[in-house]
Amino acid sequence: MNATLALFVLAALSLQDKVDLKVGDAAPSFSAKDDAGADWKSSDHVGKKILVVYFYPASFTPGCTKEACAYRDDQKSLSDAGAEVIGVSGDEVKNQEAFKKFHKLNFTLLADDQGEVAKAFGVDTKSGGTVKQKIDDKEEQFNRGVTEMRWTFVIDKAGKIAYKNTKVDAPKDSKTVLEVISKLK
Repeated sequence: MNATLALFVLAALSLQDKVDLKVGDAAPSFSAKDDAGADWKSSDHVGKKILVVYFYPASFTPGCTKEACAYRDDQKSLSDAGAEVIGVSGDEVKNQEAFKKFHKLNFTLLADDQGEVAKAFGVDTKSGGTVKQKIDDKEEQFNRGVTEMRWTFVIDKAGKIAYKNTKVDAPKDSKTVLEVISKLK
């Protein structure tokens, strides 16, 4: 009986700690290593541009590749609209570096292999995993600490959540975000 009660209390406490950001809330401050292994801090970017922070499950997987390549292809329009795109996943830095290079991505990817950035945004995570990808005729294995759900946030120049999507259509995400940003002006 006591063990059951303890488990119930722990479950209730973990639910209590879960972040549930809403449109209009202040965006959390966050930092992580970028795809080059450098420290990336939101405080250096918020207020300068509109930030698009999109979370994706894993580099080199089909849906995530479509989403990333769509952001790559729409980068000029996003930049012209005053937005900076940040992709976040539970992948390690070396994965993000290889994914960015392999697909010629033109925006920053953050390595959130402990899921701390996801937690700050309330993004659900599950255990990590591995993905294999052939690069330069060699099969590489990429590990990730956590698998983050596909969610997208837009942070306005005032540092507020202007948009939150927890049911992202990966190939169409960048177009949806462009529409959102066009209405912020």
